[in-house]
Amino acid sequence: MTATVGQQEGILTLSLPGKGMTDDEFFEFCQLNRNLKIERNAEGQIIIMSPTGGQTGTWNLEISAELSIWNRKYKLGRAFDSSTGFKLPNGAEYGPDTSWMLLEKWNTLTKKEKQKFIRIVPDFILELRSINDKVERIQEKIEEFMEFGCRLAWLIDPYERRTFVYQEDENIRIILFEETLTGGTILPGFEVKLSDLLVE
Repeated sequence: MTATVGQQEGILTLSLPGKGMTDDEFFEFCQLNRNLKIERNAEGQIIIMSPTGGQTGTWNLEISAELSIWNRKYKLGRAFDSSTGFKLPNGAEYGPDTSWMLLEKWNTLTKKEKQKFIRIVPDFILELRSINDKVERIQEKIEEFMEFGCRLAWLIDPYERRTFVYQEDENIRIILFEETLTGGTILPGFEVKLSDLLVE
């Protein structure tokens, strides 16, 4: 099997001939390369990204910690870190930087299904832009999640100090770091001010 390899903006892409990997083969491929972040788009193209730098890593941890603390308090669902993969109905398999789903959805999965990439679209996803990321590429991924039932998404851009907020049937809003981000009806009571949270 010969793959076509491409590279742009620090991202390596692999296009496999024929039908490419099966779901089980792709899952195993990801398990064998845990030091890399690996995703697959709807066309079956494998996207390989290197680990993030220190600044992005600490920022992502701070945001994820806030979501985890909120979730522990309200106990409405399950929160996931960036190593969790979700399989969308179009065949794409992505791992948002942070995500969350209602407990009712999580409980519909069998024990075996919980061990694999999750086949239920989360209710909330968060993507944190890294220094080499293009905003447009992240927006395309978020729009796929929204198309298939995600109800709230944040694209945090620490370099422009703004967050793109996606909600069901609403225009994209831009919230500046000095303003308070809220989870609305999806994450009731969840609030963060990124100017206080994402410090260098």
